[in-house]
Amino acid sequence: MDIETFRDYCLSKKGTDESFPFDEKTLVFKVMGKMFALAGLEVSPSTANLKCNPERAIELREEYPEDVVSGYHMNKKHWNTVTIEGELSDELVIELVDHSYDLVVAKLKKADKEVLKNL
Repeated sequence: MDIETFRDYCLSKKGTDESFPFDEKTLVFKVMGKMFALAGLEVSPSTANLKCNPERAIELREEYPEDVVSGYHMNKKHWNTVTIEGELSDELVIELVDHSYDLVVAKLKKADKEVLKNL
């Protein structure tokens, strides 16, 4: 999956916006103000940091050791760095984006969940 397709998919998620809060080369995607994905724009091949259930994170790292590693500059227990332009299928990358988004949405405040629901 190329970075533009990744970006388009992230932005298709309800309540999502993009920004550059850290620098001009790290694109951050947030749902209701909470980060669920980061992508380095000057990294080749393209990678993204995605939130992940801790048990599943370990499984993914073991199954795809070249394309899924502990989150760079992130909490290693809850974040993976995923090579989106690697050997992973587009379907798996989409599944991992969805998983990250769902984990973040599940932790939103009740009021934010209600706003999101009504978007």
